[in-house]
Amino acid sequence: MKFTKMHGCGNDYVYIDCFKENVEDEEKAAIILSDRHFGVGGDGMILIKKGTQADFEMVMYNADGSRGAMCGNGIRCVAKYVYDNKLTDKTSVSIESMGAVKYIDLTVENGVAVSARVDMGAPILKSADIPVNSDNEKVVNEKITIGGRDFNMTCVSMGNPHAVMFIDESPKDFDLNYYGALFESNTDVFPDRVNAEFAKVVDRKNIEMRVYERGTGETLACGTGTCATVVAAILNGLVDNDVTVHLIGGDLQISWSGNESDSVFMTGPAATVFTGEINI
Repeated sequence: MKFTKMHGCGNDYVYIDCFKENVEDEEKAAIILSDRHFGVGGDGMILIKKGTQADFEMVMYNADGSRGAMCGNGIRCVAKYVYDNKLTDKTSVSIESMGAVKYIDLTVENGVAVSARVDMGAPILKSADIPVNSDNEKVVNEKITIGGRDFNMTCVSMGNPHAVMFIDESPKDFDLNYYGALFESNTDVFPDRVNAEFAKVVDRKNIEMRVYERGTGETLACGTGTCATVVAAILNGLVDNDVTVHLIGGDLQISWSGNESDSVFMTGPAATVFTGEINI
């Protein structure tokens, strides 16, 4: 089976062109391909298919084989793939994932897509819809104690659930693997598990962040998590409406008006690493 390894800010996936390839057991394939020692290696697997509600469909799996609803870095790479491989000649494409349609505008240099701006849709803030178990209709700056430490969390869904914690120390010095795993697995609070972001506001236009993704662990970047972090920061009055988020794998630019019905816009790079063929 032929594949393409791509990444957005180091958030890397194995991409399969299902216009040419057939994946019989998608969950099993995701686990095998994602393995960094015995497979290709990646944060998961993304299948590129013909869309029914959009130009194309993205079917995303985490490294543990669980299905993911949305991946902001992944969807930029899908848009790059379909343009670079001449599945479309449009620089504005629509891509669906689990029924949600996103609209992407590509930046092309010398005939190759290098970055993309994604309309990520409006954030979901209602607790029951994220989902997060809370007595409050929305979880904004709500205290939670995990692993013996008190945090104030703000919960947002960008098609998948996020809990955002603003911390005083640099995220580089934070024990992400310990606390991230405790957040992800706390199904009493997060019935569908959760992606946990730990962020420090540098100033009103810059945030530093690390992320622990459900089903994968720490990744070098998370597009939906970055969007959720900026939404959380704006809701808490910490930043302006246009913010650069500094992740281990690179920077993403996020814009949101602060109006709950308005879309969040994400701009960032997309890169092809290599192509290959594997028997699974």
